[in-house]
Amino acid sequence: MNTILKYILFTSLFLAISSVTSAQKYSTKNGRISFYSETPAEKIEAQNNQVNSALDIATGDFVFKTLIRGFEFPKALMQEHFNENYMESEKYPSSTFKGKVSNLKDINFSKDGKYNAIVDGDLLIHGVTKRVSVKGTFEIKAGSIFGDAKFNILIKDYNIKIPNTVVNNISESLEIKVSVELKKLTTDK
Repeated sequence: MNTILKYILFTSLFLAISSVTSAQKYSTKNGRISFYSETPAEKIEAQNNQVNSALDIATGDFVFKTLIRGFEFPKALMQEHFNENYMESEKYPSSTFKGKVSNLKDINFSKDGKYNAIVDGDLLIHGVTKRVSVKGTFEIKAGSIFGDAKFNILIKDYNIKIPNTVVNNISESLEIKVSVELKKLTTDK
């Protein structure tokens, strides 16, 4: 086989593999994470609408990254205390999750519908990484993947210190909600 023909075949194969690979990856830059805590003394909630997330439907790899300063609170003072005193967002500016969809075979990403999902991985908050397993759903609709999950974390697991003066105002457990609309990645040619 001559060199030009080998080059054309190699290039065609590479482009075909690249197209298949990118066609299996979905992402967003405006996912949503919110958290909620309630005690008899106070209700605390915040949301962040600037969450980056990506999912590879071929491998099940699923990642999230969010800036801690992106969380918005109803009260400015709560937001200030959250960033400066509790989360130390100058020192720990982001939170990440790296994991896999463990029941990938149960989800048909090529067929519209709602599917139960289990995602296992490492959640990094406040400089501490913990292994988590989260149940949620993927809804396939009109070429997009909508992911939703709700789970709890313990503040002490992530070495977040609560001053004694407000310890009764903050629950030991936070309810976390995650919501993303993932769109297929396209490559510019």
